[in-house]
Amino acid sequence: MTRFLGAVRRVALAAVRCRSGGLGMFYAVRRGRKAGVFLTWDECRAQVDRFPAARFKKFATEEEAWAFVRNSGSPASKGQEDKLVAESQAKASKRSREPPADGEENAEPRAKHVKPEEEAAPLVDKDTFSYMGEYVVVYTDGCCCGNGRRRARAGIGVYWGPGHPLNVGMRLPGRQTNQRAEIHAACKAIAQARAQNITKLALYTDSMFTINGITSWVQGWKENGWRTSAGKAVTNKEDFMELDRLVQGVDVQWHRCYAQRSLGTPEQPDQLVTNS
Repeated sequence: MTRFLGAVRRVALAAVRCRSGGLGMFYAVRRGRKAGVFLTWDECRAQVDRFPAARFKKFATEEEAWAFVRNSGSPASKGQEDKLVAESQAKASKRSREPPADGEENAEPRAKHVKPEEEAAPLVDKDTFSYMGEYVVVYTDGCCCGNGRRRARAGIGVYWGPGHPLNVGMRLPGRQTNQRAEIHAACKAIAQARAQNITKLALYTDSMFTINGITSWVQGWKENGWRTSAGKAVTNKEDFMELDRLVQGVDVQWHRCYAQRSLGTPEQPDQLVTNS
């Protein structure tokens, strides 16, 4: 369990730290102040800028990046690397000259928002999924750097298993908060399940806010005109409306799981919550 939770948290964090607003890139430094794999160009540049004979390159996957660092496989020629480096530096320079966003708190990324169910995906062999009885198992996580502050950056992760083609790590569209990231990670997983004709889903999340919202609070909010018992507007109304729409026709078992946050902290057993 801890291994799976760690994997989904890593893909969510990688999405948060991506500057481009899309899927994250991995910057491999074979020769520099510190060799390793970095998630942003700024971190990579700190290791190679003005470093004699620095060797570095960007990759789409972490495995390829580490292979380059360890010098396993056949790396690209120096000319190809220099070209990629020049492109990266030009992009970074361009971004640094761009004016800041309109100054709004938690400004929205410029990427176009696409509803999860609108994303076309080929059917995946059912044998590639993990099962708990008749239920397909999926893990989701959302996180946000600088939550509640100006220029916060949030991302979501969905994990179906090691190397699974449906695994996702991406930036969160819209308002950047931790709670929205948790909700939309679940939305993404359920949308993927619907696209794969999965009708029984065991969804693991560490967000009790998401679980309580969809299993207990949504019905009352709808009956009360999407207002809380105190008469206030529901802060995450649109997010829960989307989640509520997606769960229709899908039998979702909501499992509360507790990620191991630090060494020496034992993982607590999960807690099952159902919609019934």
